[in-house]
Amino acid sequence: MKYQKMKGTADLFPEDTRKWQYVESIAHNVMKKYRFEEIRNPIFEALELFARGVGETSDIVTKEMYDFYDKGDRHLALRPEGTAGVTRAFVENKMYGPEHHKPQRYYYIGPMFRYERPQSGRMRQFHQLGVEAFGSKNPAIDVETISLAMSLFKTIGIKDLKLVINSLGSNESRIKYRQALIDYLEPHVDELSEDSKVRLHKNPLRVLDSKDKKDKEIVKDAPSILDYLDEESQAHFDAVKKQLEMLEIPYVIDTNMVRGLDYYNDTIFEIMTVDPNFGSNTTIAAGGRYDSLVEEVGGPSTPAFGFAVGLERLILLIESEQIEIPETEELDIFVVTIGECAGKEATKLVHALRQHDLLVDREYMNRKPGKQFKTADNMNAKMVFTIGDSELESETVSAKLLSSGNQKEVSMDDIYSENFNETFKALVQELA
Repeated sequence: MKYQKMKGTADLFPEDTRKWQYVESIAHNVMKKYRFEEIRNPIFEALELFARGVGETSDIVTKEMYDFYDKGDRHLALRPEGTAGVTRAFVENKMYGPEHHKPQRYYYIGPMFRYERPQSGRMRQFHQLGVEAFGSKNPAIDVETISLAMSLFKTIGIKDLKLVINSLGSNESRIKYRQALIDYLEPHVDELSEDSKVRLHKNPLRVLDSKDKKDKEIVKDAPSILDYLDEESQAHFDAVKKQLEMLEIPYVIDTNMVRGLDYYNDTIFEIMTVDPNFGSNTTIAAGGRYDSLVEEVGGPSTPAFGFAVGLERLILLIESEQIEIPETEELDIFVVTIGECAGKEATKLVHALRQHDLLVDREYMNRKPGKQFKTADNMNAKMVFTIGDSELESETVSAKLLSSGNQKEVSMDDIYSENFNETFKALVQELA
């Protein structure tokens, strides 16, 4: 039987993972600056967690969930997004208690799963980088977290970014807006897509988020949610806008942006690329405030703010913008072996060299010396150590600096000594 990867999944080989490691290393550094710490959660949870947290009417829950019953007849789901699981962990471990510093700030990097039509940058097993900040209603948390996202992309080297923001207001103001939106949409019910007809009375704000062309035309003149913000939500949104301006982070307001998850309130945002080669106005990060989710999954009332980045799409953007990924570190030494006895000695030699934090590789295929030297060239090795019968007899290795072609015999005793790191640096200078 011939096995193939499942549809919507990918195999990442070293030429691919170098790009991922580049992004992840930058992410770890940026998170450290903003005082976010890494959290790691299970990839499956009780299905009810996502139904309650993400929203029973969302596409994720109604169409895209990978759910199953385990041997204990528990209804489980592979995580389709990261926020619900992090929130569950926050509540279960009582991280809201008075002994814990506020706000609690976490980030995660890992695989998510959604059953949807695979396309460029959108997979059934995909990866997200996400951040969550629990415990503060301060608009500064919204702004700093948005700033973190912008800083992440700029550090990676991505240009041509557009920040789009909106406010969904409080639950109370959203209830008023919900009715106004229903009143506006009901006369158009026959023209709406089938999905939007279902959502009209269950969650009418999702109609604003529809990708259907007819729906987009209908909602173009829908009432603005910003006209229904209560005093507190308006003050919060005004503060977010003012602080973004203080940080000289330009933004655009889109009153029809609602995000696809039901738990958001007040500030929401998307960061888009305006790179015409990639697809102008493609979202590369999105998130917002979700002050009711902790309570929804069994914790006390706790404000929160977060966002997620799809890494597959980010990698495609890096490729589109031709951002240079640093090459892997130069190989310090390649060990060429001539004969069976030399091969055995190479095992000991390579082990000793690696204890000095040198990057070392060796011959394993018993090929002719010429092919081994060619491999060393292809690996960009700085130096070649050659061991053959004569070197074994004299207890030396032949050290050759590839950039100059100069070479010298080096004592095995020197290589196995504790100070070889300094000896190696001096050897490179001598042969240069």
